[in-house]
Amino acid sequence: MKQHENDLITAEGLCREYKMGEVTVKALRGADLHIHKGDFVFVIGPSGSGKSTLMHIMGALDHPTCGIIRLEGHDLRDLDDWQLSMIRRNRVGFIFQTFNLVPSLNAVENVMLPLMTDNKLNEEELTAKAIRLLREVGLGHRLHHTPNELSGGERQRVAIARALLNDPDIILADEPTGELDSVTGTEIMELMRKMNRGHRTTFVIVTHDTEYIKKGDKVYQIKDGKIVENYVKK
Repeated sequence: MKQHENDLITAEGLCREYKMGEVTVKALRGADLHIHKGDFVFVIGPSGSGKSTLMHIMGALDHPTCGIIRLEGHDLRDLDDWQLSMIRRNRVGFIFQTFNLVPSLNAVENVMLPLMTDNKLNEEELTAKAIRLLREVGLGHRLHHTPNELSGGERQRVAIARALLNDPDIILADEPTGELDSVTGTEIMELMRKMNRGHRTTFVIVTHDTEYIKKGDKVYQIKDGKIVENYVKK
């Protein structure tokens, strides 16, 4: 697969196998894809199809068993654990189905958390950035509320603000509407699209729900560990 100048993520022949006792589970079986800078991409498929495995490899959380995975032309397989951790810290944002917020921290503190140990930003600068992002996602009135004082949609808005904190190149969202009702899910999807355009940040959204895919620039359908169809909006 030829590398293009605007490619952010390139996967070629990507496979991932796991050993479960004497059984080998083939989670990915040769996936190919191009994700360009600024894309808003959906990866769809049923449970167990390999969607989350693909996302974990794109986010430098897992290693492929075979094939190539590149970030702006750099093969992630050539990097050691520390270099991969720096990519996760500096270039990737994550949004999870279950929000992954710390119950004892308020919204501002939860957004600040990923960079609390970064000496480049003092606490005042970090707090100001977290507040700005929370206002941007519509939570300027809920800055000091803890997660148990927020609705599911508000919790996911906090998670989106947190994912944007490090000005990432790409945000990977794993079933981000899975815990939400359909109305709130639509609001969250529209918010992510707004953040994609406003920040020019690439989004890859893993979901089994096809209701939202018309919002995507690209849609990859995965089945049994293979990408069986892809749609690129003209």
